[in-house]
Amino acid sequence: MEELIDNVHINFDSKSLWVLNVALAFVMFGVALDISLNDFKQLLRHPKLVLAGVFSQFLLLPAVTFILVVTAHPIPSMALGMFMVAACPGGNISNFITHLAKGNAALSVTLTAIATLLAIVMTPFNLQFWGSLYEPTEHILREVAISPFEMVKLVALLLGVPLVLGMLVNHVWPNVAKRLAKGFKLGSLIFFVLLIFLALYNNLDIFFEYVLYVFWLVAMHNLVAFLTGFSLAKALGFSKENVRSITIETGIQNSGLGLLLIFTFFDGLGGMALLTAFWGIWHLVSGLLLGSYWGYRPLKKEKTV
Repeated sequence: MEELIDNVHINFDSKSLWVLNVALAFVMFGVALDISLNDFKQLLRHPKLVLAGVFSQFLLLPAVTFILVVTAHPIPSMALGMFMVAACPGGNISNFITHLAKGNAALSVTLTAIATLLAIVMTPFNLQFWGSLYEPTEHILREVAISPFEMVKLVALLLGVPLVLGMLVNHVWPNVAKRLAKGFKLGSLIFFVLLIFLALYNNLDIFFEYVLYVFWLVAMHNLVAFLTGFSLAKALGFSKENVRSITIETGIQNSGLGLLLIFTFFDGLGGMALLTAFWGIWHLVSGLLLGSYWGYRPLKKEKTV
């Protein structure tokens, strides 16, 4: 079973990869239309909140994922897929789910902006660092021999450029940005989700053969991610509104970026691609369920941050 999954390569041609590149860039541009320089000033006004969110995403989640991998012993390619997901910044639907959950939307947007910028360096670093600490995945990284600099360039192009352009539109034409933001994000997100489903549809035989093995791993990893953000925020005494925001930002990961990096640098390695693509579907389900549950629970005014 292990060798079969590790040797599986997802059918995803260069044209599909190019479309995925464009889709991800458009999704990030749509997110950036809601981001302004004032959002970054939140870091100065509420440094503890923002630093906690960044710490949870880029330091705590990868470390907890490493412990989960060592404990669960998934096959090497799926373990590397878990490291990839944990290394990615928050997902592009986290702001919507935070709003649905009656969390702190401003904090969510601030964390999205800062995490997107940090991901240019932190995503390649975390994948290389944690993947190299675990011997089975270190072997894959050594065989692939990816250049961290090449990955940084790609992530900068896909996240950094759309972020800057979207913020520029928001700064110069704020009214236009507001009108574009809702439809733009929704349309690009639908297109992006359809693309992930298309990737799975073109590999249905592979997906159905291994779905049971992938499902429990993704569901457990996603639950651990949510609990990581929730536990940290609660331990720091944050308000329920802020706890919800940090929980969602930690549990909703940009699996689309992960999938793109896998197809670009790992030739669509079966276990990595299956796990990351399924995460892209599952976190929509789990995030919407959690957001809806919290959304129906009234928030009381609290004095804590």
